[in-house]
Amino acid sequence: MEERQIDITAKNNNSVRLGLIPGHFATNHSHVNYFVDITTIKTQYRAARETARELAKLYAHNKNIDTILCFEGTEMIGAFLARDLCLHGSGMKGGEDIAVITPETNMNNQMIFRDNLQKHIYNKDILLLMSTVSTGKSITRCVECLKYYSGRLAGVAAVFSAINEFNGIVIDSVFHQDDLPEYKTASAAECPLCASGVKVDAIVNSFGYSKI
Repeated sequence: MEERQIDITAKNNNSVRLGLIPGHFATNHSHVNYFVDITTIKTQYRAARETARELAKLYAHNKNIDTILCFEGTEMIGAFLARDLCLHGSGMKGGEDIAVITPETNMNNQMIFRDNLQKHIYNKDILLLMSTVSTGKSITRCVECLKYYSGRLAGVAAVFSAINEFNGIVIDSVFHQDDLPEYKTASAAECPLCASGVKVDAIVNSFGYSKI
């Protein structure tokens, strides 16, 4: 599959590259016709740093971020994002620090925070950081978790998002649907590739893909 991969660069930063593999892929919530590969962005120093730099521009005037909540392996990006926001004096209230944390998932697949981390959620303004957003259903789960721990949603940021908003929540991203107009998502029951008899190439989750 890798031989089919193409790369696109961010409009304002040639150092930020997104890998795209066309095909038929099944996620937890939908079927998509592209695997959006951000492995390099999540795992390599320069790519993560430059991606965070682009996201920081979107929150340059937001001084209400206490915590960056990282999902789908975005911790390195989150650390650089916190650094950039702090360096420029934005995203901070009264010079306070920004926490960068990741939720834990229990045996029932529920997101939880241990007692020692709850201080970074309770009555705090939280920026959700995600790798990709296709349908937005994962955002609902995240928001419900924040409400349970009395956290306030300050924004949703992603490397790539196929949608601009979900249930009234604006999604800020480095790469948008306009950067990949051919990207399509559909439920398994309504997938046109399945209807055409095209076999699924791979199962996709936040860690990557597994060929079938």
